[in-house]
Amino acid sequence: MSGLLDLLNSPVGRQMISGVANQTGQSESKTADVLSMAVPLLMGAMKKNTTTPGGAQGLMDALSSKHDGSILSDLGGLFGGGVDQSVVNDGAGILGHVLGSKQPQVENALSSKSGLDAGTISQILKIAAPILLGYLGQQTRQQKVNSPDGLNGLLGGLMGGNKKAAKQQSLIETFLDSDGDGSVIDDLAGMVLNSGGSKKGGLGGLLGGFFGK
Repeated sequence: MSGLLDLLNSPVGRQMISGVANQTGQSESKTADVLSMAVPLLMGAMKKNTTTPGGAQGLMDALSSKHDGSILSDLGGLFGGGVDQSVVNDGAGILGHVLGSKQPQVENALSSKSGLDAGTISQILKIAAPILLGYLGQQTRQQKVNSPDGLNGLLGGLMGGNKKAAKQQSLIETFLDSDGDGSVIDDLAGMVLNSGGSKKGGLGGLLGGFFGK
């Protein structure tokens, strides 16, 4: 299961990329590049948080209530008239909880890799975070996950399972625990994008198929 690649290539993923691009005034290909790097990083940060009992239970509580996946049922409405400020505020809260003091480092690293300014990166992440959490909530319901251990396993599965997930998680934790320049994001994005077996076109190659590029 190449879970994150499946997500980004799914109708939900395409709608998220298109909506976020319109909201931020960026191209869909640039937005896709940022999300292809940011989504595994956020997922890995959540997985790291589930290693503490409080962190795991907090995420479980969020996924069984506010972030139960209902946001995915009307993404057209979410993006239709511009994203509501309450959604952006929710995203800011999620990022603060998941990334903590490393949030500026993450945004700066994504900025340097994508060529977009850190303010735009922050805006993209704030809109994407509630959708990503909603996707996780939907998955926990569909797969009947009801324990912190089960949640940790679900996150590992979405990151590719077994050795691949372990390697990705190690990269993510190295990044989050260091003050590095973000070069690990290249490795991380490469692992996600190449999980489908194609290495063409770097980051943009991921989404070239459905943007007709």
